[in-house]
Amino acid sequence: MNFLTGYFNPKYILRKKEVLGELPDTKSALSQFFKVAWPSMLESILISLVSFIDTQMVSTISTEAVGAVGMTGQPRMIFYAVFFAINIGVTAIVSRRTGQNDMKGAKECLAQSVSLTAILGVILCSIAIIFAEPLVLFAGADESYSDVSASYFKITMFGMLFTSIGMTINAAHRGTGRTRISMVTNIIANLINCLFNYILISENFLNEFLNIVPIGVDGAAIATLIGNVVSCLISIWTVFFDKKSVIHITLKDCFVIRKDILKLHASVSRNAAIEQVFLRIGFFITAVLVNKLGPESTSTNTICMSILTLSFCLGDGLGVGTSALVGMNLGKKRKDLSLLYGSLGQRVGAICSVMFMVLFFTCGTDMVGWFIPENDPDGEFIMKAGEYIMILLALTMPAQISMVVYSGCLRGAGDTFFVAISSLLSIAIVRPLFTYLFAYPLGFGVVGAYGALLLDHYFRLLICWLRFKGEKWSQIKI
Repeated sequence: MNFLTGYFNPKYILRKKEVLGELPDTKSALSQFFKVAWPSMLESILISLVSFIDTQMVSTISTEAVGAVGMTGQPRMIFYAVFFAINIGVTAIVSRRTGQNDMKGAKECLAQSVSLTAILGVILCSIAIIFAEPLVLFAGADESYSDVSASYFKITMFGMLFTSIGMTINAAHRGTGRTRISMVTNIIANLINCLFNYILISENFLNEFLNIVPIGVDGAAIATLIGNVVSCLISIWTVFFDKKSVIHITLKDCFVIRKDILKLHASVSRNAAIEQVFLRIGFFITAVLVNKLGPESTSTNTICMSILTLSFCLGDGLGVGTSALVGMNLGKKRKDLSLLYGSLGQRVGAICSVMFMVLFFTCGTDMVGWFIPENDPDGEFIMKAGEYIMILLALTMPAQISMVVYSGCLRGAGDTFFVAISSLLSIAIVRPLFTYLFAYPLGFGVVGAYGALLLDHYFRLLICWLRFKGEKWSQIKI
């Protein structure tokens, strides 16, 4: 207990020359941190669990079905990258305005972002549906399931129309520190997603009782779409109809063009957009390299990435919480508190990473086995590769969560250009290069891709940690 008290004590985290005012005691600092961070953490964990369960439910059809669904992941994320970039800007601007007690500015940012997101949603959704088949084939889909992948892709991309708006609203809520709203919204939507997964994917007593014919992979896509619509409707209610909301806006506000807001938004989101481009290029190249190894490698990769998502989303939740706290305290001109909460997030993440490390070392192979139907022809290959992959993932844990938290801190401060450059170096260059080297010339196959992932995470942790400690991010004006 004494060790933990000292580990989280603000007096030991900050150097005396960094302190600009009165510091909270350990209990108060942790209380404030978890007040903002725990809803994001819980939300991210539950979302990753839904993804985990989603993949497990699809695996009851076959591991080939898992590969067909997994194949659509990176093409889908290419389109979502636009909205991720917009929402990084939304959270950074709204959190800074909240710290400055300028809620009018926060509302104006949200209104402009909602209208921009809605327009882009229609355009990108149309493009994705029209070019669905070429996209999944380019991603490396095997001809035996390319039609299934394309159908799943079209349905889920229609859901992007709704998801994008909900994401933007929730990004603004996080910027105000009200992360619980986003958490509740996504929990409800994902529970509905799981329910319809159960009804629509495969035969069970519930669809027999309701007289509904399950439709396999398309059923999983429709369940996701229904969850997207529910999430969007709840999010819309929280800002357009809840007049008690601190960022309450009207439909009329969304049609008022404010060039100053759009210019500021563009300056913050531009670098985030560049980051997303590098991320998607790197992830897409890596996915193609793995998919070209064969359908069994695609299925193995989808299963192992679903397991990895459990830890990644916990780090993402911590990153969202620290991002909001960093932005709000910079708005209050308390750089020291921004440093404090960023460091607290990393320290909480370090403890969580040890827990995941133990879990993957001891139970990783069993977790892979949950996704393999009995007598599946690819089962032996997936289990053998999965055994080595889970060891590599366990070794990755100390770097993964801390790296995500530091990146979140930098984004919250508006230092999106540095994060973009780190993504270029690490994800778009280092990871694909070593994936090819390990998977092909050295002959490690899909296992080699996870060796490259390990190197990528430690490299990004190093450069993000050095940037955070350098404190240049605290001088950025928003």
